[in-house]
Amino acid sequence: MIEQQIKDLLDKKFSEPDFSDCFLIEVMNHGSRIQVYLDSDEGLSLGRCQKISRFIEAVLDEEQWMQGKYTLEVSSPGVTRPLVFPRQYNKHIGRKLEVKTVEGEKVEGRLAHVGDQQITLQWKERVKEGKKKKNIDVEKEIAFSEIEKAIIKISFN
Repeated sequence: MIEQQIKDLLDKKFSEPDFSDCFLIEVMNHGSRIQVYLDSDEGLSLGRCQKISRFIEAVLDEEQWMQGKYTLEVSSPGVTRPLVFPRQYNKHIGRKLEVKTVEGEKVEGRLAHVGDQQITLQWKERVKEGKKKKNIDVEKEIAFSEIEKAIIKISFN
């Protein structure tokens, strides 16, 4: 119940011009601890998270949606959490992505393109050609409907 109330509340907040590129990833209620994960098309700054957190907190307190003390955490999902919505992919073009398909196949490559229905990953593969080996460029399209899990791989290069 509280999850839906927070979702509805955020829909109102995201209709404001300063927050129109923001969207909700997930609301989790753990009794007295509420976690809200948000994202935006351009990236979510700490300042914007703070403003949204204060907005939610003010309503929680005023409407007394939570009985007693509670902890509210509002943050972006971070790089360890999987991408959930197609609109999250665009800002990661050029980064390495690990995708697990619904058939169980794991594909890892650089996110080259994001379409309306699919993503395109690219990587180099070493193949044997006669007695020599050479690197070839490989490209694979994966439909959003075929993605079970997609995670950004951190590179320290």
